[in-house]
Amino acid sequence: MDLYVYYHVRSSECDGFRAKALAMQHNLARACGVATALKRRPEEKDGLQTWMEVYLAVDEEFESRLNQAVAAHGLSEWVQGPRHTEQFLDVSLCA
Repeated sequence: MDLYVYYHVRSSECDGFRAKALAMQHNLARACGVATALKRRPEEKDGLQTWMEVYLAVDEEFESRLNQAVAAHGLSEWVQGPRHTEQFLDVSLCA
């Protein structure tokens, strides 16, 4: 299963947020052996940018570890509104 987590960050705070999010993902990749990516939409709206964390080939317990990492790294302070998590399976597993 792959996890995609998206949310909004104030454009004026993106540099500080980026450093925190990348540090968190680096720690998760090392501890859990997962591939990660950090992305954002190119445009902004009302002073906010949409960001997305990507975690590939995670197990059922990963989301709990991710939530702990978000709390430990203080990412919630930077996020405006809720974090939205979506799960996707490879189509080969859906047959």
